[in-house]
Amino acid sequence: MLDQLNEIEKAALDSLQSITDQAALDAWRIAHTGRSSPLMAVFSGFGKLSKEEKPVVGQAANRVKVALESALEEKSAAIKNAALAKSIAEEKLDVTLPGRAVKIGRLHPATQQLRSVLAILAEMGFQVYTSREVETDEMNFQMLNFPPDHPAREMQDSLYVETADRGENPILMRTHTSPGQIHAMREAAATNPQNPPPIRIVLPGMCFRNEQITARSEIQFNQVEGLAVGEGITFADLKGTLADFARRMFGQDARIRFRASYFPFTEPSAEMDAECFVCGGKGCGVCKNSGWLEILGCGMVHPNVLQNGGYDPKRYTGFAFGMGPERQLMLRNKINDIRYFWGNDVRFLEQF
Repeated sequence: MLDQLNEIEKAALDSLQSITDQAALDAWRIAHTGRSSPLMAVFSGFGKLSKEEKPVVGQAANRVKVALESALEEKSAAIKNAALAKSIAEEKLDVTLPGRAVKIGRLHPATQQLRSVLAILAEMGFQVYTSREVETDEMNFQMLNFPPDHPAREMQDSLYVETADRGENPILMRTHTSPGQIHAMREAAATNPQNPPPIRIVLPGMCFRNEQITARSEIQFNQVEGLAVGEGITFADLKGTLADFARRMFGQDARIRFRASYFPFTEPSAEMDAECFVCGGKGCGVCKNSGWLEILGCGMVHPNVLQNGGYDPKRYTGFAFGMGPERQLMLRNKINDIRYFWGNDVRFLEQF
């Protein structure tokens, strides 16, 4: 048996000398150290040996196995080194060429615009208030002066959370950030029910609507809501705040205008337009030749909403506004398809 092991070792090492590529080395490994190799057959025959022969043969077999595995590693390293040397010799390498530019990650354009909006509003004294994305029908609609049969509900196709029975107060993904107004007012009013403190907050977040995805509409979008509540707040305060915001966002020469509109949770309500950033008010394809671009909706908080939030509408007034950061970015950069924001196309994202 010892002579057989010596022959196995010699034959394996001799055949290893002529191998020069990885494929032949893999075949050698299977033939000489695999399960069906002569060496493994020796290990399989240990049961037939006597007690005196087993330790002697076992020690010799292990020595041969270690010798073959060591020779295999050395040959594998030699083949890899030879391949590397050949590659270096054959391929021309100009060490004077500049290295490849490292791509640096950046914030998503929607996030960049959202932070710009919040930074401006923070400078104006607004504090950020975050609210939940999953709401009840009561908070999303009813507390904001949307009765169950209100036609304005048809303007906001809702994404309801599937349940066996929706009941009278189903759960849905919020269609706007306005429910946060009720949460914020109730939290503030709870601190002093008789004399609730004034509020000046901004509510950013994602909104969801069950709409057909097109170049102008998405199933999800960011929205920034502003709310100011206190004694003696008027529509003039609203106009002054938004005019200052427009100048800070679009430049000191930015012109704005207000148009009468309707929202269930504000009265009176208005839309605010800014002079087209592209053509300077002369008329172009971005502003549809009107010279103006709609950038937000606003109005004085409806008395019913104030009361639902815990504020006495006979004593307190307030204003609210809502804007879409993505829409502002589309208008400023002539982006004609809102789907680019969530399509994750690197060619688009790298432009910001």
